[in-house]
Amino acid sequence: MTLRMLSMAALVAAVGSMAGTSHAQMPAPQDVLSLSASASTEVTRDVMNLVLSTTREGSDAQAVQAELSKALQAALAEARKLARPGQVDVSTGNFSLFPRYAQNPQRGGKAGITGWQGTAELHVDGRDAQAISQLVARIDTLSVARVGFSLSREAREQVEEQVTAEAITRFRGRAEAYARQFGFKSVSVREVQVNSNDQMPPMMMKDMRSMAASAEALPVEAGKATVTATVNGSVQMK
Repeated sequence: MTLRMLSMAALVAAVGSMAGTSHAQMPAPQDVLSLSASASTEVTRDVMNLVLSTTREGSDAQAVQAELSKALQAALAEARKLARPGQVDVSTGNFSLFPRYAQNPQRGGKAGITGWQGTAELHVDGRDAQAISQLVARIDTLSVARVGFSLSREAREQVEEQVTAEAITRFRGRAEAYARQFGFKSVSVREVQVNSNDQMPPMMMKDMRSMAASAEALPVEAGKATVTATVNGSVQMK
């Protein structure tokens, strides 16, 4: 072993020894309290989310695709008449075409393509729920697949700061109360995490066949979302 290799080995050994000594001498945390606190509020959901779709099938793939494109283009043309940024936003969704298989006795029982089936979707979202619900009666080439409401970023941010401040106040108050019960006079924050979210039920499902022949506006109710802020952390009791 060369002198350089010996020096490096000695240095590694010394660093390892110092780290082990430092770790051994570091006292375990004492009088540390871990806890969490949360606050929440209800907010009216202000964005309507509507998905319209249609399904076509047939023996020729190009013909099925053409039918889907025609139905989607007609729906788009009608929806664009009401489009307004933030109030009624229109976008295309899933557009898919896939084969259907079945066993063919003439080919020794092997599966073969017997037809094609495809789906096209149109998404309409926005704050003008009345206009969006009335749009259903104006589109006859697509039917309702899903409809629901969500909370806009602006609406969530308006209350997020309020519930976060309330959750922090509860965290500090709970920490001080617990510390007094343990016989301590004060606390200091060691580490803390703040999280917020809004909770909403899943989107409602509608029967596409029953809505396809409807000539009336879609009855809807926005409901409320719950915005929650949670504070998790630990404090040093003194």
